[in-house]
Amino acid sequence: MRVKKLFKLIAFNTALLICSLQVAFTQNKVITGKITDSRDGLAIASVSVYAKGTAKGTQTDATGYFLLSVPESVNTLTITRVDFIPQEVSIIGKNIVEVAMVAEYSMLNDVVVIGYGTTKKKDLTGAVGSVTAKDFNKGIFASPDQLIQGKIAGVQITNNNGQPGGATTIKIRGNAALSGTGQPLYVVDGVPLDGRTLQAGVLQTLDGSLVQSGFNPLNFINPEDVASIDVLKDASATAIYGSRAAYGVVIINTKKAQVGQAKLSVSSSAGFSSVLKKIRILNAAEFRKAISYYKLDKTLDKGGNADAYDAILQRAFQQNYSVGITGGNETGKYRLSGGYLNQDGIIKNTGFEKYSINLTSNFKFLPRKQLGLDFNVNSSQSIQNVPLPEYGAGKLIQSVLDWNPTNSLKNADGSMNMGTPGKPSPNAIINQLKNNFKTTTVLASISPSYKFTKWLEYKLLVSVNYSAGVTRNSTNKDYTTQGGTGTAIISNSELITKQISNTLNFNKKIAPDLSLDAVAGFEYMDFTMKGSTLTGVGVEQTGFGDYGLDYTNYVQFSRLGNRSIASFIDPITELKSVFARAIFNLKEKYLFTGTFRQDGSTKFGKNYKYGYFPSFAAAWNLSKEHFFKLRFVNSLKVRLGWGRTGNQEFPSGASQAKYSFRDNGNIIQVNSPNPNLKWQSDRQYNFGIDFSMFNNRLSGTVDYFNKSSTNLLFPGPPIQPAPPSSVVRWVNLDGNIINKGVELALNGVIVTNENFTWNLGVNATFLKNTVANIVFPVYTGDVGGPIQIIQNGLPMQTFYTRKFLGMDKSTGFATYQDEGGIFYPVGNPNPTTLLGVNTVLNYKKLSLTANMYGAFGQDIYNATQMINLNAPRIQTGANISLATFNEPVKESFDNPLIPSSRFITKGSYFRLANLTLSYNFSKLSTSVKGLTVYITGQNVFLITKYPGFDPETNSITGSNGNSNIPSLGIDYPHYPSARTFIFGLNFSL
Repeated sequence: MRVKKLFKLIAFNTALLICSLQVAFTQNKVITGKITDSRDGLAIASVSVYAKGTAKGTQTDATGYFLLSVPESVNTLTITRVDFIPQEVSIIGKNIVEVAMVAEYSMLNDVVVIGYGTTKKKDLTGAVGSVTAKDFNKGIFASPDQLIQGKIAGVQITNNNGQPGGATTIKIRGNAALSGTGQPLYVVDGVPLDGRTLQAGVLQTLDGSLVQSGFNPLNFINPEDVASIDVLKDASATAIYGSRAAYGVVIINTKKAQVGQAKLSVSSSAGFSSVLKKIRILNAAEFRKAISYYKLDKTLDKGGNADAYDAILQRAFQQNYSVGITGGNETGKYRLSGGYLNQDGIIKNTGFEKYSINLTSNFKFLPRKQLGLDFNVNSSQSIQNVPLPEYGAGKLIQSVLDWNPTNSLKNADGSMNMGTPGKPSPNAIINQLKNNFKTTTVLASISPSYKFTKWLEYKLLVSVNYSAGVTRNSTNKDYTTQGGTGTAIISNSELITKQISNTLNFNKKIAPDLSLDAVAGFEYMDFTMKGSTLTGVGVEQTGFGDYGLDYTNYVQFSRLGNRSIASFIDPITELKSVFARAIFNLKEKYLFTGTFRQDGSTKFGKNYKYGYFPSFAAAWNLSKEHFFKLRFVNSLKVRLGWGRTGNQEFPSGASQAKYSFRDNGNIIQVNSPNPNLKWQSDRQYNFGIDFSMFNNRLSGTVDYFNKSSTNLLFPGPPIQPAPPSSVVRWVNLDGNIINKGVELALNGVIVTNENFTWNLGVNATFLKNTVANIVFPVYTGDVGGPIQIIQNGLPMQTFYTRKFLGMDKSTGFATYQDEGGIFYPVGNPNPTTLLGVNTVLNYKKLSLTANMYGAFGQDIYNATQMINLNAPRIQTGANISLATFNEPVKESFDNPLIPSSRFITKGSYFRLANLTLSYNFSKLSTSVKGLTVYITGQNVFLITKYPGFDPETNSITGSNGNSNIPSLGIDYPHYPSARTFIFGLNFSL
């Protein structure tokens, strides 16, 4: 009986359990979904997905998908992953969800390249700015430096002009260059670059300096191949590069091979450019009105109606294509990419074309994979068409601004109006002068490594950076200044950098709470530059003949007596270095970094061949202390660093006697040697705070820096008696250039929910630049005489000239303080504030990205106005600006035109540099992944009161012909900036 009752009880409970399970099952619902990264639309694996209020959960697979059964009563999913902001997603009425996760802007676990090694952001003790590919500026760029323009506090990237492939000037933490360019050291995949370029018109002067027309040394790199760019700003970070790091270090890391099945990535874009802004000059009707107003000779009216801008400007087409293939496994992987860029210039017959190919491979050998072999080849060939160096874009623009608008650009018979020898027409310059430069660059490295243990690794890096350039320029025999002869010039140049680096890396916990990350190494580099030039002049009247060929293709047809050849080779510079760095991490709270480098360079005098560059830094993670109670603060770290770096930016061999081979076997000494020439030394200390708060939705960095440059390298006059041909003797000038300021960078997630996210980043830099203890003033900036001064108590390159008080209403003459006989500091070309604003808005699959930047507080000397657009020029038949004609007080034609503060203008500006609207088709096809279409505007708008083409300009010129002394903030006529609109798409297979 008891057995029967027991059986019934078991049967009843089993039935009850089955019914309960059935009811529970019928009350559950199945949710499927995909998790992607809001920045690039790529799938995210290992994301935790939980039904809120329960223990039910799962994780996404490698493709970002998940499947989860949840009770019917659950309305919300909780989604979390390390480095991403947690989200809660409503599932009311839904069985399928798509979630775009927002990365934590603190990114404390991101890896940063710091020179001969890497570290995590959370372990940094120095001031380092880092930008990865997902945050790069959008658009078509010739070089990778423009990818980070406006992105990093303390870093000012200036486009020198609007020429395709043209140079940029990068200043990190202010202006400290008394001589040379003041550009940072560029390091590409562990290989420091020479920094010089071969482009267009490289000339060897008697003092050994190189005069270059200013092209970008990074043009050989395809921006599509760049994975990240790290900028080392303070001396504690840059000291590992020693003698070449005084102006900061920019580390460019290209994309590497990835493990997995072969993957094909494709990007394609095309668009059009047009001139951003024109200087408003008089049209034909206004010019005739001016002739009448000024009571000028009516023969200045030529009866025509010409638009000189229209003669040279065009709507320019540009296109850019990149293809990358990557794949492999843990023992062997590869990445192969190719790119093609073609940018027509907004000035006719100008442009930039580049072919590039990049190969990266990584191999592991032996059973434990302790033997590694990395191989990188980055190669490109670029072709640039630019105006001739002698005339350049500046002379071309000058001819446009000068051209009499009543003078037709065509003759009555339809032929080209060539103008006169003193005033060539824009048509003549653009069509009769040709300049083509082709450069081929290969950066190759091979790097075997061996891991003795998990914590000790040896690495060898052998690299060669080879560049060869050929310049061909010619002037047609019919050009106004040629007298029927014509000219042809072919220049060849080579730049070779070789490097061997040996490093030993140690990374181990050496005590229960103490770890050590250290590197020690030895490095050897040498730098060679050489070239030659062949020049030919045609025969009188017939020139080179009319054979339909460029004159450079048959220079031998030129007149024998006017044919010449010249060649040069710089003294080979050798650099031998030993270096070491140690990073101690105690309890993840206290970080200490010490760095030392010794450099020996053949550039310096025999008494000072070696330089020593130490640095020290410490950081304290306050938020990890037990007494830290601020719950809304996720992390808080303070940093303090000090270091010394150097500068050897001056002509090779300048400390030694140099000789030039002349005609008929003659040899002459061309410089005054200085055996006591030593390193320029830059000392810098830095105090910084890194923080993140509100569940990492707000993060930022604040830095104060103070940098002082001493032992300033300066091309002074030779000591007598000196060789007759010696024009300069390099010395160390007593004095200090002091840059100090505050940097602020903030990144925040303003809004985040299931369908919409808004991220905002702002960086600002406040700078103060001062010169101290210089024994005598240095003059620079040549506008009919120097107009800038480097002098104690003033900022670098302060404008120093007559103080303009206005135009005398009765006479039309300019008036000056103290009648113009005394010069005053009247303007500062150094900006006092830099600003960058970056924002990303995502709505479902639609994304809007904007990048804005600006500079404030700087003055510009408008040399274009002074040279071309002043009122007295109209009496010679030259055009003037509309603003000049509309001046309330008319200038007398007898007014002497002299440099003064009259032409100094405020140069502050704010620019919307990039605006991109994109849409991601995540479900278009199972084979096509990540298809994104977008439209981008570059240089969309510019807010400024500056009347010239663009306040963002840097025409580098010397003082009284000395090419080694740079100027700053002088706006000569130059290639105008362009506004561009681009349509593109990206996808992978």
